[in-house]
Amino acid sequence: MTQRRILLVEDEDDIADVVALHLADVCDEVVVARDGYDGMRLATTGDWSLIILDLRLPGPDGLEICRTVRRERPYQPVLMLTSKSAELDRILGLESGADDYLTKPFSVLELAARVRAIFRRVDSLGSQPASKTESPQAIQSGDVVIDPSRREVQLSGETVDLTAREFDLLEHFARHPGRVFRRADLLDQVWGYGHEGYEHTVNSHINRLRAKIERDPSKPEMIVTVWGVGYKFEARA
Repeated sequence: MTQRRILLVEDEDDIADVVALHLADVCDEVVVARDGYDGMRLATTGDWSLIILDLRLPGPDGLEICRTVRRERPYQPVLMLTSKSAELDRILGLESGADDYLTKPFSVLELAARVRAIFRRVDSLGSQPASKTESPQAIQSGDVVIDPSRREVQLSGETVDLTAREFDLLEHFARHPGRVFRRADLLDQVWGYGHEGYEHTVNSHINRLRAKIERDPSKPEMIVTVWGVGYKFEARA
C-alpha cells in the first residue's frame, strides 16, 4: 500500500502542532514547514498525498506555493487554510488551484474529515480501470468535451485548465444531465463529506467553473441555477 504523506505548511506553532497530532491518525507521516520558504521547497520536491497550505505565511504565501505546485503537478491535492472569512480569501484560494479550503478557526475533527474525503477521492481515481478498452468514454455537450480517462476538458478544441475539484464537479454534472442537485448533495457526492454551513464552497467552485466553460458566465447555459433548490446540467447537442 502506498504511504500517505501530508505536507502541512503553517507558521503558527500551536496550530501546526495540534493539526499534525490529529492528522497522524489518518496518514503515515506529517511533515511540517514553518514558513513559505521551506513550504515551497518541500512542496515542489517531495512526494505528497496531500498538501495543506496556510494562506498567510512568511516568505512565499500559500497562493504562490499553490500556483507553483499546480504548474508542476496539476493533480496534486491541495487544501488551503484561510485566516479570514472574507469571500476574497476563499476566491483567491480556489483561483490559485486549491481543491478545498477551511476558514480559521476550524475544528481539527472537521479537518480530519476533509482529509479522509480527499484520500477517498484519490483512491477512487486510482482504482479506475487502466485498460483502454475499459476506460470511460468521453462526454460531449455542445463545444465541451470531457475525457475522464485523461481528466481533460476541451472547449471548442482548446484545453481548459481546471483544478482537480473543478473537473470532478463538471464530470459529475455531465453524467447526470437534467438532474437537480442541492448544494448539500454536491458536497456529499463530489467533495465526499457533508457539513452544514459550507454550501458556499459549492457556490465558489461553480462560479469558477462557469467562468471557464460558459460563453457568458453571467448567463450560464450549461450549469444552470434552479432557484431555491440548487443546480443542474443542461446537455447540449
